[in-house]
Amino acid sequence: MARCEFISVHPDTPQKRYVAQICGIISGGGVAVVPTDSAYALCCALQEKEAMERIARIRRISNKHNFTLMCRDLSEIATYARVGNQVFRLLKANTPGAYTFILPATKEVPRRLMNERRRTIGIRVPQNAILSAILEGMDAPLMSCTLILPDMEEPEADPVEINDKIGGLVDVIVDGGVLVPTPTTVIRFEEEVPVIRRVGAGDPAPFES
Repeated sequence: MARCEFISVHPDTPQKRYVAQICGIISGGGVAVVPTDSAYALCCALQEKEAMERIARIRRISNKHNFTLMCRDLSEIATYARVGNQVFRLLKANTPGAYTFILPATKEVPRRLMNERRRTIGIRVPQNAILSAILEGMDAPLMSCTLILPDMEEPEADPVEINDKIGGLVDVIVDGGVLVPTPTTVIRFEEEVPVIRRVGAGDPAPFES
């Protein structure tokens, strides 16, 4: 395996050359560790099944684990999830942000990404300048899951520690500083009605009936 790149990126004004380097690694089938608005996450390009399997091995999760699609904006969400006008207005008013939305999946979603029983997909529009720049550079969503290592309960928040622990298992670690890990607020839409499944960093108030 090639040496893992450790790239420190400015948290507010990401350097374009570094963003381009990171996007190149991901586009080439690489597994990346990226900062989000809740904790660090493992991610890869949507079409890279082998990279997804590597992530599953790092996390020691089954192939049935539901990954989340990280999107840069609502225009991408419409490609992968069925969103009515009422739901769209709610999402528009509350993205980007620390939310995970569980929505009915469209036919564009690879089967390995969706919940087979419910035929749903988890989608995020994260509020993190570095990650937003990467998503913009990729011009496509990324498959992701929170970086929680086996036998650990809390997500990883320190990129230097992440490098020590799994630097040999990933292709690039994006250093966006030490984060304060907080889970996202999870909202599932049932018949276009929001149901709060978990309260985290995102304010649940807009989704309460």
